[in-house]
Amino acid sequence: MLEAGSPAPELVLEDTDGQTVRLADHRGRHAVLLYFMRSTTCPVCRRHVRALAEDAALPAAGVRVLIAVPEDRATAAAWRAKHRIPFPVLTGRRGSPHELVGLSRTVFGALQRSGSILVDVHGVVRHAHGAALPTGSYDSGGIAAAVAALGAPA
Repeated sequence: MLEAGSPAPELVLEDTDGQTVRLADHRGRHAVLLYFMRSTTCPVCRRHVRALAEDAALPAAGVRVLIAVPEDRATAAAWRAKHRIPFPVLTGRRGSPHELVGLSRTVFGALQRSGSILVDVHGVVRHAHGAALPTGSYDSGGIAAAVAALGAPA
């Protein structure tokens, strides 16, 4: 898993329309919170996405939210449309986007880890959190503290 203070990885993902999305494209413009869901069928992860949608502090701080899922683009697009997800939903171009940030599968490859990373406007990871169980994957307090620190004087 990535660590706070490290440079953000050069993530190249794909949105539900098939467009390439690079994390580096956001550098110099705004911070980005990437939430990595265990799967689109995970009810706990879906609650976390709803909580992100209701969090007014994120847009107020200029943070863009992106949701990464391990499924294919067609599955991601259907889930986004059905649940009216207000954020871009991203998939890996080859393999799972989760592996690109160290959220590998555990328990003999049967359990997809989930979590989040917050990357500041300069491309530095300011928060990184992952968990094997989805109930522990959304660190709202850690995200809030990291977002608040984005606006703090250096």
